[in-house]
Amino acid sequence: MAQTENPLLQPFDLAPFSQVRNEHFLPAFEIIIQDAKAEIEAIADNPEPPTFENTIEAMEFSGNQLDRVSSLFFNLNSAETSDEIQQIAQEVSPLLTEFGNDVTLNPALFKRVKAVYESKDSLDLSPEQLTLLDNSYKGFSRNGANLTDEDKTNLREIDNKLSKLKLTYGENILAETNGYELHIEDEKDLAGLPDGVKEAAAQTAKAQGVEGWVFTLHFPSYGPFMKYAENRELRKKMAIAYGARAFGKNEFNNENITLEIAKLRYQRANLLGYET
Repeated sequence: MAQTENPLLQPFDLAPFSQVRNEHFLPAFEIIIQDAKAEIEAIADNPEPPTFENTIEAMEFSGNQLDRVSSLFFNLNSAETSDEIQQIAQEVSPLLTEFGNDVTLNPALFKRVKAVYESKDSLDLSPEQLTLLDNSYKGFSRNGANLTDEDKTNLREIDNKLSKLKLTYGENILAETNGYELHIEDEKDLAGLPDGVKEAAAQTAKAQGVEGWVFTLHFPSYGPFMKYAENRELRKKMAIAYGARAFGKNEFNNENITLEIAKLRYQRANLLGYET
């Protein structure tokens, strides 16, 4: 696919949803990640002495296209996902994790950031610039910049596993959210609900070809129901269903995934010098 044919490779402020197709995402990510890497490497290899402008500020403005496309894609994955989009996410997430580690574990880049940070008292920086500098330095130091090469390799392996597990965890939650509905046929059970909420539930029922009202665990439906419905038992039923998502005895169970994520986070914390 030619670069000019992919709308995700063009600068945009508003997401071009009408132009984007699923097959655009993976090629776009592969290209813009390489572009972002080149921007970071240019900052790290800058022969000029490190300054706030050529290091911290330059980093802040790097990777803008990657940020935009990532936001577009993962919002779409959360709001209107599909098997194809989820498969793309499984391929893209490790690439983004690897890129993040390439930045925070880059010794030349951290050396420049550290040099600016250590000279901050002599710099005439605004409160906003000082905050950005502090956050940048802590972002590196708290994510492995001071580790040995062996520990950096271990950190990359842990982060790669976590990125895949967290993605699967979220997909299971979404599947369970999509799979639940509360079908109400007795109008008495709608007591307390505003007209707009009842109308939306009636439209959902109509779209599914059933009589009455249908409420789901998606927040625009779940939130108002839990806030306004007077039927305590139905609120309890919805609350239990919401809290039990992806912890039932089915293919979307997150129990083992949750345990593995906790173990990996503990290993990561220990590797970085934290007790927990």
